[in-house]
Amino acid sequence: MLQRPRPEAPGVAAGIDEELIGTLVDRFYAAVRRDEILGPVFESRIADWDAHLAKLRDFWSSVVLMTGRYKGRPMPVHAAIAEITDAHFERWLALFAETARAVCPPAAAALFIDRSRRIAESLKMGIALSRGDASVLGPGPISLGSSQIKPAE
Repeated sequence: MLQRPRPEAPGVAAGIDEELIGTLVDRFYAAVRRDEILGPVFESRIADWDAHLAKLRDFWSSVVLMTGRYKGRPMPVHAAIAEITDAHFERWLALFAETARAVCPPAAAALFIDRSRRIAESLKMGIALSRGDASVLGPGPISLGSSQIKPAE
């Protein structure tokens, strides 16, 4: 079920609509599937591309239009992929930015690229923490409720 964008959503001001999200997602993941670095990671895990693309359209709709359609949990899914490295994130971001600039008006492309970078940083940090690599936290302890995580020395 499609939910309406919230008027204050950043994508509304940037001219983003569901059709543009669909175009971006479809073109980007077509490029991902052909990519030497990213393609094998995705192809080995995604059996139903139509369902996956629908989920990603919901994800981006929730991110830029605040529709609330996406109900998944991307962190555990990505953290479970042992071969993901910074090189995968760098390639994903470069390919995403290239695709966004090709299919979106400038303001929309800028918003998608900004959000993709934020999402990638969050995923990278979550993956590193799930692998026990506290060096991603920087200096000083970080408080998470009643516990603290100290960065690696």
